[in-house]
Amino acid sequence: MNELESNVKALIIDRYGSMKKFSEKIDMPWTTLDSILKRGIANSNITNVLKITRELGLDSEKLVDGIIVFTQDEPTTLAAHFDGDEYTESELDEIRQFAEFVKNKRVK
Repeated sequence: MNELESNVKALIIDRYGSMKKFSEKIDMPWTTLDSILKRGIANSNITNVLKITRELGLDSEKLVDGIIVFTQDEPTTLAAHFDGDEYTESELDEIRQFAEFVKNKRVK
């Protein structure tokens, strides 16, 4: 498994807890997902690549080129709890941007 596939696997485990849970979410046999990550994403069936990239919010063309790039449609979940009016909408946007910055540093 090369660095790209290792990073995708780490992203999957970070978000879904396990490869098995992710494979169930995208309706793909776990063995197929495991095989894709072992033999290389660029060598995989386009339908399977699209299942993976859509669920993770990744740009499929960039991923096949070996680069992890998040799309605009990426779901955002903050792991913190805020009490109603504690932050303005502008401050929440800044928090989200910072969280994205931290996440992108980790997955490259």
